[in-house]
Amino acid sequence: MGIPQLQSNVGARAFQKARLQKQLRKQAETLLAAAISAYRQGKSSDVQALCLRILKDLPDHFDALHLLGVSQSDCRQFEQAETTLARAVSVAPRSAEAHSNLGVALFELKRYDEARKCQERAVLLRPNFPTALTNLGNVLGRMGLADQALDAHNRAIQAKPDYVDAYCNRGMVLLLLNRNDEADRSFDRALTFQRDHLPATIGKALVSFNLRHYDAAKTAFDAVLASRPDVAMVRAHRGRLFFEMSQIDAAKADFDAALALDPLLEAAWLGKAQIGILTGNVMGAIGACMKALEQDPASTSAIMFLGVCHRMQGDIVASIEHFDRALAIKPDLEEAITRKVFTLDFAPDADFAVHQAARRAWWDAIGLKLPRAEPQRRIADPNKRIVVGYVSSDFRSHSAAWAFMPVFRNHDRRDFEIVCYSCAPVQDAVTEECRSLVDNWVDASQLSDDQLARRIQSDGIDILVDLSGHTAGNRLAVFARKPAPIQVSAWGHATGTGLPTMDYLFSDPVVIPQPVRHLFAEKIYDLPCAITTETLLDAPSSALPMIRNGHVTFGVFNRIDKISDQALVVWSKLLQQVAGSTIVIKNGALDDPLLRDGLIGRFLAHGISQDRVKCIGLTSRREHIAEFANIDISLDPFPQNGGVSTWESLRAGVPVVAKLGRTVSSRAGGAIVKAVGLHDWVADDDDGYVVIARTYASMASHLQALRASLPAAIAASEAGNGAIYTRRVEQGYRQFWRDYCARLCD
Repeated sequence: MGIPQLQSNVGARAFQKARLQKQLRKQAETLLAAAISAYRQGKSSDVQALCLRILKDLPDHFDALHLLGVSQSDCRQFEQAETTLARAVSVAPRSAEAHSNLGVALFELKRYDEARKCQERAVLLRPNFPTALTNLGNVLGRMGLADQALDAHNRAIQAKPDYVDAYCNRGMVLLLLNRNDEADRSFDRALTFQRDHLPATIGKALVSFNLRHYDAAKTAFDAVLASRPDVAMVRAHRGRLFFEMSQIDAAKADFDAALALDPLLEAAWLGKAQIGILTGNVMGAIGACMKALEQDPASTSAIMFLGVCHRMQGDIVASIEHFDRALAIKPDLEEAITRKVFTLDFAPDADFAVHQAARRAWWDAIGLKLPRAEPQRRIADPNKRIVVGYVSSDFRSHSAAWAFMPVFRNHDRRDFEIVCYSCAPVQDAVTEECRSLVDNWVDASQLSDDQLARRIQSDGIDILVDLSGHTAGNRLAVFARKPAPIQVSAWGHATGTGLPTMDYLFSDPVVIPQPVRHLFAEKIYDLPCAITTETLLDAPSSALPMIRNGHVTFGVFNRIDKISDQALVVWSKLLQQVAGSTIVIKNGALDDPLLRDGLIGRFLAHGISQDRVKCIGLTSRREHIAEFANIDISLDPFPQNGGVSTWESLRAGVPVVAKLGRTVSSRAGGAIVKAVGLHDWVADDDDGYVVIARTYASMASHLQALRASLPAAIAASEAGNGAIYTRRVEQGYRQFWRDYCARLCD
């Protein structure tokens, strides 16, 4: 009798359990309907509370798990979303939607390999699933697989021709590929289906930004922020725009506002790093880079900016290592290539071959991929008035301007028509003076590379001259397109560009000796000196300071990042050998106490007491020149020499000790000193450098006589007389043009 009773009890419990499950499922249907309604109304907290009520009794309820995970993801609770959606996938492994939404959460957690697998699984389960396809495209784009990303977005659009998000996502990939016109059309297509689609509107603003149409980009960003001031990324984008427009205070305000909205926003921290670099706040820049790397350890921009910070601190090896690390992740990161080229000028072990190989790397990664301009038909008239176009972002108060202004001032306008293409938004008194010295002035600051190339062609430029090389603000991408029949690199950073489309490089036999000229992409044309400057009208004659001071004062009026460890060792040795001597170092960066104390500490480490090292920070140019009255002998830094600063010292009557190295940048100072006749002031090695400085430091009467005669001698020399120097430049231009005409007639 006991057994039948037991069977009856088991059956009753099973019945009760089934009845309870039915009640729970029915209740779950009601709760789920309410949760879906709340989701549509944007009531995230209600959605999650209702789903959790369902899951308390039915922990494997797929729809509740799925909706809860999606809601958590929408609320940026990505770790919780990943856990919840992973459970949903385990309950319903054939749900394409669940796999795709899990992939989105993993994407936001920067677990890109896992995210890719989820999206690929979703597409496998449903081959024409547009959401999973465009999500897959987003993952592939972030992984640097741009072509595959475009294919995925195009498949999403093919599956759903009115899919707004897919058009927008495709546009973002095209932006990364610098295919701006195609990106713009993709964003336009999205907006035809949804006029107020915010990401597409932002995308069009970014197209304008990429094309340097800064006014249009600002108008677009302003419009977005007027209606949605809480979008942190748009604040960061506008901050980037302000930075490019040199409106630094406005940029800083936008980056700060973006971080107030989203303290983890990588783009805003990168913007803060750029401002720190520009303003000399190295530690602030490093801190911002570290914040960005916390969000993305593979952030190529953050790694690159750290490289710049190391260079500013004088750690050249670490600087180049950071650029190489960024390039290992993104080999075509143009900024990293250009900054590496510039930084190699400071590397003591680099030589001509290393420098020119780095420049060729820019061509291989960037220039080679750019379209060539269609050559225009020319009349072969070797005696015509030649149209010369100068391209620069430094037609302003900048050291580069002091090098090309003498040529502008002395051009023979009967034989040469001069056109300037100004590529910087900043204008000042120097800009106005440059404008007054030329025939035509083009504000190219908001022209894209293609637009500028077309403008150069339409202006009929015969000889196009680059004044920037691989420095900030360069337009080498325009020169890579070859919009002019003859292209020349000169003055601003005339160290070689590596561009096969650049025909000539102005230099001199000392800067680029004959045995290494085969390493350059350009044909070398010799001038009396690679660069010149104008006479210093505001430099009064002065007595030799050592006579009134009773000791020798050496001077270094150069950027402190040019003060290499090797140079500092040599200078310290010199100070030890010349009793009572002092050294004055002048650079605006020395207003930063950290950098100033660090520099003094480096001298202390080599036995030079603090009272023998004087640091001077930023002053006006007039005050800068006046400081040479307190210097007996200037010391040229190495391996990165002075250029304009060397000329300034010589024109002020202060001779310069220099040393010849194995690169353009390490021979520039010696070339200038030799060009004005001071051959005995140029050494071949460190010991010779010390001997020269020590010897002349004991020759007060000779230094006094030289101080009085040097400015006039320089003004009469081929290298230092602006009119004579410009005639040599123009002889070069005429030769280039005649050779070109001869080739046309062949």
